[in-house]
Amino acid sequence: MRGSARPLVVRDGVSKMVQMFPSRKDTGKTHSVHSWAVICIFIILLGAAVAYARQFLMPVTLAVLLFFVFVPIRRWLWRKGISPVVTATGITALLIVFVIVMGTMLVTPARQFMNDIPQISQQLEEKFQALKASFKSLQRAAEKIGEIAAASPEAPATPTVVAQSDGGSVSIGVVTAATSYVPAFFSQLLLTLLLLYFMLASGDLLYLKIVQSFDTMRDKRRAYLALREIEDSIGNYLGAITIINLGLGLAIGAVLYALGMPSASMFGAMAFLLNFIPYIGMLIGTAIIGVVGLVSFDGYFVPLMAALSYILINSIEGQIITPYFISRRLRMNTVVVFLSVALWAWLWSVIGMIVAVPLLVVIRVLSEHIPALEKFGNFLADDRPPAIDPNDEDDEAAEAEEQKQPA
Repeated sequence: MRGSARPLVVRDGVSKMVQMFPSRKDTGKTHSVHSWAVICIFIILLGAAVAYARQFLMPVTLAVLLFFVFVPIRRWLWRKGISPVVTATGITALLIVFVIVMGTMLVTPARQFMNDIPQISQQLEEKFQALKASFKSLQRAAEKIGEIAAASPEAPATPTVVAQSDGGSVSIGVVTAATSYVPAFFSQLLLTLLLLYFMLASGDLLYLKIVQSFDTMRDKRRAYLALREIEDSIGNYLGAITIINLGLGLAIGAVLYALGMPSASMFGAMAFLLNFIPYIGMLIGTAIIGVVGLVSFDGYFVPLMAALSYILINSIEGQIITPYFISRRLRMNTVVVFLSVALWAWLWSVIGMIVAVPLLVVIRVLSEHIPALEKFGNFLADDRPPAIDPNDEDDEAAEAEEQKQPA
């Protein structure tokens, strides 16, 4: 019989083994941190790529959004026996006519405005000088402060430099900067129209290729339903917004014409385009109308009434008309919309502000068909959750019952 074996002390060895081979729980945490780091890096690189490729991605994005708007018309006409090629040609021609009409309404007054920049700047300076003279008490206080500062021995005497602005050079600089964007604008417009034409003329080929890229029948059905829902949502949203903006432009043009504002039709067309930009468009339009009103009239009543009328009509449209015609499922979180407009304005300038909300609608629809994005889609929506009652006994009882259940 062998003697009693001496127990082996393996505590240090086990601890070393644990350090060399961590548990699955610790490894999961490490992998989670690494995955979030990879996601953040990917988002940063994606944003840089989107900003760098803006000259190509902007017209492509516009063409895709317009495709979702016009594809129901193309499908309906196809059922009536009209070829997709004929429909694509007609839609493209109508868009070209629309661009020409809008350009005619905007370019001629804008060109005249650029030519009159020296006179406008001089008139604005005179207006502000007259407004400054009305505050005599503030001016006297400023003069007293200036005398005290001049008499102070610690303040060194600095030479006074009087800057004289050359209005002609400013006008030439603005015109040169504006004309430099013309070739890029027309090239992007041509790319948008050509891509839209080929997408519409191809019929349902694009949808079929997307659906065929999935393996299982369940994924194919889900992809097709997502495409049709994006089509319905984008078509309903942009169609309703376009009709509302058209009415808004006509109303603003009529009011400004009644007030005697020059180029009322231009301001109506401007209001139509700016209203595609949430929140920021109204501010830009109000500032432009206020400046033109100050230059065109001697007093302050008509410019003030013109700016207030623009704000009032936009407020009625945004608070009453648009919520009535836009379905509740397409309403978005206000904070998310504002941040999205600001982000896309930084990335793609004016075009980015226009496509910001339609892109959010696309992401919202996709999140409803992708389980991993369901919570993110709920965050984008404007659904008001029910208020939580802290005194609700049923909820407290349910929570207590869940805690009693074994894990």
